[in-house]
Amino acid sequence: MARDYYDVLGVGRGAGSDEIQAAFRKLARRHHPDINKDPAAEERFREINEAYGVLSDPDTRRRYDRFGEHSGAAPAHNPARAAAAAGAGGGRGGYTRTGAGPGGDGRRVRFVSDFGDGYEGHDGGAGVDFEDLFGGLFGRGGTRARGPVPGADQEVELPLGVEEAYHGGRRGITLSGPDGPRTYDVSVPRGVVDGQRIRLAGEGGRGSGGGSPGDLLLRVRITPDSRFRLEGRDIHVVLPVTPWEAALGATVPVPTPGGTAKVTVPGGSSSGRRLRLRGQGMPNPRGGDGDLYAEVRIMVPPKLSESEHELFGRLAADSTFDPRKPG
Repeated sequence: MARDYYDVLGVGRGAGSDEIQAAFRKLARRHHPDINKDPAAEERFREINEAYGVLSDPDTRRRYDRFGEHSGAAPAHNPARAAAAAGAGGGRGGYTRTGAGPGGDGRRVRFVSDFGDGYEGHDGGAGVDFEDLFGGLFGRGGTRARGPVPGADQEVELPLGVEEAYHGGRRGITLSGPDGPRTYDVSVPRGVVDGQRIRLAGEGGRGSGGGSPGDLLLRVRITPDSRFRLEGRDIHVVLPVTPWEAALGATVPVPTPGGTAKVTVPGGSSSGRRLRLRGQGMPNPRGGDGDLYAEVRIMVPPKLSESEHELFGRLAADSTFDPRKPG
């Protein structure tokens, strides 16, 4: 029994024409006999061409699908595969010489399916020219053109600072391209996070044969910030406090990307304690804003005044606290 044509190309039965075309291109390059010297490559190449010849044509594909509904696979007898297996030099399933090709003595191969439809295409000869090989299949002068081919999506990195990502807004970016630099006015959504993509419709690769252009995808990369560190939508900041604020407790200002907020430092706080401000992290347009975590860090004066030195001396003499003592 012949292999199922969908299985030959490695696509599902619901595959679109673009997916079938892409699968054929990939396999044909890999198994072309002038590139792949494996003895089995030529037979595999014939099989790939035969499968594409059927599945790329809507009429033969419909007939093949109907036939498959009853048998569950490709037809048991396949003239093209039989001729290929027998090493036929011409006609159905075999290579036939047609004179000089782009790389030397170009060869033309014809495959015929059980549905009576043939497919022709150059194999390029020695020094294979894949543009020539695929030209007739994809609209560059051949008879097997499949109409407009849409352009590919393109992706570039968009660096943003934490505050830029927090607030969003308009931003101009300039990118180099085949026609020179091009500037885009980008709308950055409020609260974008690292890895999120912004789509610019129609600004990607050009289509061919009248196909629509692809999209330009801007992948957000949050750049390092000296004050703010992101974990998902949560923002982490360092909160410097004095020894007496940490010991006695105090309400102190804390920076956030949205402006200054207030946080209460409980008395007896040590460095490393985290204070949580709910909803003060990165905004989330879909709900559930992140939180802001302020980490206490006790700072001492770099140079003590005479009175400060006296006060700290009295504290040292009176206090029995030993941070190095267990418990």
